[in-house]
Amino acid sequence: MLRTAVLALLALGLSASRTKVNKHKPWIETSYHGVITENTDVVLLDPPLVALDKDAPVPYAGEICAFNIQGLESPFEAVVLNGTSGEGQLRARGLVDCESQKEYTFIIQAHDCGSGPGGAEGKKSHKAAVHIQVNDVNEFAPVFRESEYRAAVTEGKIYDNILQVEATDQDCSPQYSQICNYQITSARTPFAIDRNGNIRNTEKLSYDRQQQYEIQVTAWDCGQKRALRSVSVRIDVKPVCKPGWQGWNKRVDYEPGTGSKQLFPKMHLETCGGPLSSARTTVELQTGHIGKGCDRETYSEKSLQKLCGASSGSTDLLPAPSAATNWTASLVTDSGRDSELIFTFDGRQAAKIPDWVVPQNLTDHFTIATWMKHGPSHGLRAEKETLLCNSDKTEMNRHHYSLYVHNCRLVFLLRRDFTQVDTFRPAEFHWKLEQICDKEWHYYVINVEFPVVTLYVDGVTYDPYLVTDDWPIHPSQIDVQLTVGACWQGGEVKKPRFTQYFRGSLAGLTIRPGKIESQKVISCLQACKEGLDINSLESLDKSIKFHFNPAQSILVMEGEDLENMNAAVRKVSYINSRQFPTPGARRLRISTSVQCFGEDTCITIPDIDAVVMVLQPSEPRITISGAERLTRPESDFGAAGGIALFQDLHIISTVTRADAAAARQTARQPEVLEEIIHNLDYCDILVLGEELGPEEESLQVRRGALLGKHLDATNSTSGMSVYGVDSMSSYEQVIRQVRYYHRRPAHLTERRFRLTCSELNGRYTSNELNLEVSVLHGSEPGEHVGHAIAPPQYMQVRRPSVVHDLYAGHSSAVPSAATVVIVMCIAALVVVVVLGIYRIHLTHQQEIRLEETAKEAGTSWDDSALTITVNPMENLQEPRAEEEAGSDEEDEDEEDEEEDDEITSAESDYSEEEVDIQLPKVERQSRKGQNWDKARISY
Repeated sequence: MLRTAVLALLALGLSASRTKVNKHKPWIETSYHGVITENTDVVLLDPPLVALDKDAPVPYAGEICAFNIQGLESPFEAVVLNGTSGEGQLRARGLVDCESQKEYTFIIQAHDCGSGPGGAEGKKSHKAAVHIQVNDVNEFAPVFRESEYRAAVTEGKIYDNILQVEATDQDCSPQYSQICNYQITSARTPFAIDRNGNIRNTEKLSYDRQQQYEIQVTAWDCGQKRALRSVSVRIDVKPVCKPGWQGWNKRVDYEPGTGSKQLFPKMHLETCGGPLSSARTTVELQTGHIGKGCDRETYSEKSLQKLCGASSGSTDLLPAPSAATNWTASLVTDSGRDSELIFTFDGRQAAKIPDWVVPQNLTDHFTIATWMKHGPSHGLRAEKETLLCNSDKTEMNRHHYSLYVHNCRLVFLLRRDFTQVDTFRPAEFHWKLEQICDKEWHYYVINVEFPVVTLYVDGVTYDPYLVTDDWPIHPSQIDVQLTVGACWQGGEVKKPRFTQYFRGSLAGLTIRPGKIESQKVISCLQACKEGLDINSLESLDKSIKFHFNPAQSILVMEGEDLENMNAAVRKVSYINSRQFPTPGARRLRISTSVQCFGEDTCITIPDIDAVVMVLQPSEPRITISGAERLTRPESDFGAAGGIALFQDLHIISTVTRADAAAARQTARQPEVLEEIIHNLDYCDILVLGEELGPEEESLQVRRGALLGKHLDATNSTSGMSVYGVDSMSSYEQVIRQVRYYHRRPAHLTERRFRLTCSELNGRYTSNELNLEVSVLHGSEPGEHVGHAIAPPQYMQVRRPSVVHDLYAGHSSAVPSAATVVIVMCIAALVVVVVLGIYRIHLTHQQEIRLEETAKEAGTSWDDSALTITVNPMENLQEPRAEEEAGSDEEDEDEEDEEEDDEITSAESDYSEEEVDIQLPKVERQSRKGQNWDKARISY
């Protein structure tokens, strides 16, 4: 029974145990921390993943079947490595990337196997938190944030930090994502870089030595991975900021004929940040080395006076040396500057003006004008330097009028004669001016309206600061001497000599008696043709104030706004109105002063110097053309007005220019001739050979031909000069009307003339046009009558003395053959003379018969003008002429018969009209006593 009971109890216990076999839940840790290295799949958990079940070792109930992960899109999974021990493993379902996500957190639970293999009635553990960190791998290299770095530094300074370069790393961990080092890879550079990428200079930089540096920089991360590509760093070195003008060129080229050209189109004033309240800029064009102080017209003094409308009648005391004006031949000249005539005096030269040149009619109104360049004479300050002096020629040493410099003062002395005034009157006029001794050219004009004397210097009026009076000069019969460059001392010394020599340069010294010049004419005579200008003046800001000096060589500009001042200075231009300017350099100087706002010290703007280079102009080639030979009947020469010499004259001017279009097609620079228009200043008609006989011949031009033109003409026995600044067409019109007149053309065979023209006082001259004028003589008087009474045309009449002269050198030893020839010639001559006398006798008889016949027919001839006498045997001396004068009535009868015979003769080659044209010439020849012209004898 007991056994049965025990068995029953065991069966009951087994039955009960089977009923409650999975009584416990699995157990896991409450949290886990794991680490996974990117690019791997195994997670290292701490603590390890292990699940425990108290139902162990009951099969299934004490075994772990799974680990479940709860989380959104968790990239991990848990696997059971050993169900009995409950050991598991956490794995990544794919590669994890630290750069994408560094950490993960999710929930994990363990499941037992329950009551059977399928895990039915299995139980879950509590939830445990899992924290996983992704370990980084150094897979990325540093990369710089900028592709290039730039910075600028000022020379002469040491900088702690010029700029900072920065590189980044895409790795996620501090170990690999941080940049631990930077390095400059360029060799030998004056720069260094620290671990933070800060670049500094290790020495002072110089702008003159190097204006820019370029260095290469690389970087390392803390994993010692180097950047794959270095970065370029450019550092510009700036000069030390110095206030001043910037953006200007040292040289500006000026092409002649281009008008106004801007000098500083990009210039601006750098103030280095200093605030300015106002600025004043002065631009100065320095042209003292060009001609007489600047580029002026270089025409002759007469041409300039005509061009400017000056009064006529001036006397040039310093003309160019020539045969007619030889008193300046001994002076030192400097005419190499653009054909300007300048006389240099060194204290040893002077000139006496001939008496026939000196103006004799100086009244209370006259003008003295001159160009002068003068400087102080060291050690000679007490000595007078005379420009012009009119003093006694002998016996005494009185100065009647003079112009001199004394201690840099200009003094004009004018002593009147007692015949003009007999009271104490003004005599010396003194001016103290800086221009007198500044070693620059100035134009001085003294207008005398006694007792008032006015001085003009470069067109500006100056009154004398001192006027002293003196008594008039006592009248005397002593001649006076006018001198230039010194004063003549003819009396009160043992030997007459020059004294008070001038030291300097003079040009264009003139005296104009009886008239004074207006300020307008004076300004024209001294005007510069080059200067400064303002381009687009209307666009200049109203706040800018500007001022030019009279010569436009100095420009002053003032303004308060810096930008407006910059714009104004950019408009400053250079202009040269001459068609053919003087080439060469003109210096420019720009000086600027500024004022600052309420500051004791202000910035200083340094002066700048530049050069305007006037290029060489294209030289014109003046060509004059026309007839080179002229033949006219002798009647035209003696007619009123004579003959026109240059009726078909043409004047043109050409320059040679490069053909730009052709130059692009060929390597050479083709040249083409281009016709241009410009003025002339004189044309000379010179007589070649013997000079003109003033009583018989002359060159003439009507005054009306000069009206309306800036031209005048002078005439002499050597030719004619037409001068004045005017166009080539005006010169053509005037020269075409120049006529040559001869009172006795029968004596004239030919004349030769030469025409030349000039521009700029001989700087450019034309070719020479030579004209040969021939006289077409009419027939001799005998040719106008019938051949029955005319001598043979081939007859040559010579006096025996001519034959004797031909052989004068051989009279002592004449060969016998020559003697025979001479004898035969004399015999032939005697025969001819006899035949001539006989023929004249027959002609006279015929004339008597014809006269009687004409009277019977009632015909009355009035040919008093036909006083023709043909006798080849006469020596044409005065007794024969008296004999002919005593038989005028008989000669008139003979001429009547000759005229009748000439008209009716069948052998005559001339018509009645032709005979009438020649009659006046025949009459003039008869009245001259029948002087035979050997050149007109026909052979």
